Amino acid sequence: MRSMLFVPGDSDKKLSKGLESGADILILDLEDSVAPERKQDARQITRAFLSAKSGGPKLFVRINPLVSPYAIDDLAAVTGGAPDGIVLPKCASVADIVAVDHYLHALEVREGLPPSIIQVLPIVTETAGAMFTLGGYAGASTRLCGMMWGCEDLAADVGASTNRSEDKQYLPPFELARSLCLYAAAAAGVPAIDTVYTDFRDMAGLEREALVAERLGFTAKAAIHPAQIEIINRAFTPNEAAIAWARKVVAAFETSPQLGVIGIEGKMIDRPHLRAAERVLGRAGLQR
Repeated sequence: MRSMLFVPGDSDKKLSKGLESGADILILDLEDSVAPERKQDARQITRAFLSAKSGGPKLFVRINPLVSPYAIDDLAAVTGGAPDGIVLPKCASVADIVAVDHYLHALEVREGLPPSIIQVLPIVTETAGAMFTLGGYAGASTRLCGMMWGCEDLAADVGASTNRSEDKQYLPPFELARSLCLYAAAAAGVPAIDTVYTDFRDMAGLEREALVAERLGFTAKAAIHPAQIEIINRAFTPNEAAIAWARKVVAAFETSPQLGVIGIEGKMIDRPHLRAAERVLGRAGLQR
C-alpha cells in the first residue's frame, strides 16, 4: 500500500476513472465530497460499484463520522458489497473503532460474509479532542489496518485560518498532529498514512512532501486527484539503491546471526538497522 485516492461515491464517471489512476486503494467517499441531499444516491452508486468489482485496486469506503446521522446507514448500505475496508473519519478514540467493529460484525453475519473480512482505517487527528487519545489504539481490533492523519478538519476545529506557512510547510500544531499519528501507528503495529496534499496542481510540492513522509516512516499517502498518484507511488516505492543496501544489511546479519553490531562499508549497523532493512524489502515485495 503506497497510494490511496479519494473518489466521490456519487459519481459513476469518477469512480470508473479512479480504476485507471494506478492507486493501490480507492477510497469511495460518502462524506465530505457528497452533499447531504446526495447521500442516499451515493450509497446506491457505491454499493453497485463494489458489487461489480473484479480485480484492480482495493476498494475502501469512507463513511460519515459516527456522530453524524448518516454513519449507520452508510455501513448498512455498503457492507453487502464486501468493501476491503472502511475509512472512519473524525475518529475520536479507540471506542469508535470498537463500535465500528461491532457494527461490521453484525452486518457481515447478515450478509453472509466471513467474519472480520472488512478492515478499518481511522483518520485519527481531525478533532482537537482526538489528539489526546492517540496512544490507545494498540489491540483495538484485528480489523485495524493503519492510521491516517487529517489536517483540514483539524484546522477548522481549532479555528486556524491556515495550516501551512507561506512556503507550504505545516505550522507547528499540525506538524505535531502528523508526528503523533506516526508514533501512534508504530505503537499499534500498523502502517501510518500521510494526509492529502490539497494543491493538486503543485506537483513539485507534492513530491517534496511525499519524500519527507517516506523518510519519516509513513508507508503511504492519500490523494485527491488521479494526477497525484504516479508521484506518490514513486516516492513510496524503494529505489534500487535502497533495496541494494537493505539486502547487504540482511545478508550480513544472516552470515553472522550471533552479532548485535556489524560493520558494513565503514558504517556500524545494529539490529534496528536490520529491522529497517527488512521493512524496505517488504515494501518492495521482495523476500529477505
